Amino acid sequence: MSDKVLSIEDVAEVDFRHAKLRTAMAERGLDALLAYAPAWRRENVRYLTDTTIGAAAAFVLVTADDIRAFSTRLADVTPLRQSGWVSRADVIALPDAAALADALRGSGARRIGVGHLELLPLGFERAIRGAVTGAELISATKLFDAVRMVKSPWELRRMQDAAHVCDAAWKAFVDVLEPGLAEYEIVATVESEIKRLGAEDNFMLIASGKDEVLGMTPPSRRRVEVGDMVRTELTPQTGGYWLQICRSVTVGPPSDAQQRSFELFHEAAEAGVAAVRPGVTAHEVATAENDVFRKHGYGEYCSDKWTRVRGHGLGLHLDEFPIIEGNHTVIPEGATFIIHPNTYTPIAGYHVFGDQVVVTADGARRLVETERRLFSSDEGSLS
Repeated sequence: MSDKVLSIEDVAEVDFRHAKLRTAMAERGLDALLAYAPAWRRENVRYLTDTTIGAAAAFVLVTADDIRAFSTRLADVTPLRQSGWVSRADVIALPDAAALADALRGSGARRIGVGHLELLPLGFERAIRGAVTGAELISATKLFDAVRMVKSPWELRRMQDAAHVCDAAWKAFVDVLEPGLAEYEIVATVESEIKRLGAEDNFMLIASGKDEVLGMTPPSRRRVEVGDMVRTELTPQTGGYWLQICRSVTVGPPSDAQQRSFELFHEAAEAGVAAVRPGVTAHEVATAENDVFRKHGYGEYCSDKWTRVRGHGLGLHLDEFPIIEGNHTVIPEGATFIIHPNTYTPIAGYHVFGDQVVVTADGARRLVETERRLFSSDEGSLS
């Protein structure tokens, strides 16, 4: 048991999350929930522990009266125990995952919902089934996704911190940009600023060039030139939460084509923002964006031949529900996602533009403060 004394706000947040999960358990007739975190999908364990995990595999077991954590990495156990968010934490190892197996056995659970069951290694599945005779393992991935979708005020404060890092990172991006710099040098400067500001991680894509650019990638050795448009997607993680901004900047003054391209993407993004209200679907937001391209004769570039999504959810995971036509996921008040009509058009090549928003009773509220315009390296980021 941790001897850490949580703040009143933290205690309220822990109780709120536990209540949401236990309500969802009861609605689905589950005896227990098991959040599984492989190395690349740790959002559910983070949601239940508020702890950075470094293990190849970690779990949190939620029962009617207890929350326990398990990790394959000994170094995770102490911070988990000290977090104050779980009753205890233990190290586990295959083949028997003994502490986890004992906890499951002692809980009496038979019908167990597993977050990321689809990713659960066979060794852990065998350990669970060996511990609980006749165990029924049911995917609870969508259950966890739904519970995490609506952000509490506590979470939104964390996300606002990440938004400030986004704004500072974009300023660093524009300030460093000059002809002759390699893409990797630009990204290194931005990464340095992001980490200086306390971010835990950053997912960042970039593309430089003219109308031949078809999409963004990790940074290359290509050196930017006058006349280029440099596109980026910045996604820092702060306090566990990811937040994203998409912008483009020209090297030197923008050409007429680059400015026309920006105006198209700005109109599409504004249409997406205007569509947001509690209860809107991802399909409706995507359609509002795509209809702008269709109106101007560029509808074909909304297809999956040219683009992946028109935005997506963000929170404890950086790529949650997709904003695409055909996805009728209902987006409730308190959900957070980015609206970005990023795609290629022949006007000026691939273009990116978008901001993360939170759904309020009155519509969409932007979380970042960076201006919504086409930037130029000549004028600086604050003009």
